[in-house]
Amino acid sequence: MPAPDRIVRLNTVLARTGLSRSTIYRKIAEGTFPAQMRISINGAGWHESDIDRWVASPALWRPSSKFDFDDL
Repeated sequence: MPAPDRIVRLNTVLARTGLSRSTIYRKIAEGTFPAQMRISINGAGWHESDIDRWVASPALWRPSSKFDFDDL
């Protein structure tokens, strides 16, 4: 059974990517970085697997889709 996908907070994302906070949010707005998800009223985080995919290939990263027709 695979391990569950962890939720990582902004400080972890900053450390893993080497990007600044403003660059991360700019890239989210451009659609070139994984968007965060709300985890509480005042908190947000990222799926660790999304960050790992982005770190492995920033230029080729794109949002995963439930209906990804390119894989057909």
